[in-house]
Amino acid sequence: MTKNDLVKAIAGKAELTGAQAAKALDAFIEAVTDALKAGEKVSLVGFGNFELKDVPAKEGINPATGEKIKIAASKKPVLKFGKAFKDGFNA
Repeated sequence: MTKNDLVKAIAGKAELTGAQAAKALDAFIEAVTDALKAGEKVSLVGFGNFELKDVPAKEGINPATGEKIKIAASKKPVLKFGKAFKDGFNA
């Protein structure tokens, strides 16, 4: 499913125009991004939790040269699905 497909699905289910659904989806993505950047966790009961995980620095290997390189520490956004959401697929 592409973003356009998702917008069409939201528009149909929420009885919105395509433009309104696209605006709502973009606002949702922006709100989640802003919250994560501010160090907050976003919890959607029945769906899951968005949060940032710290990825420690590590040493890697350049596959082209075989040379060892240092990979800097970073933050990675993750989504942990809730139990109710996961159980919906195994009912």
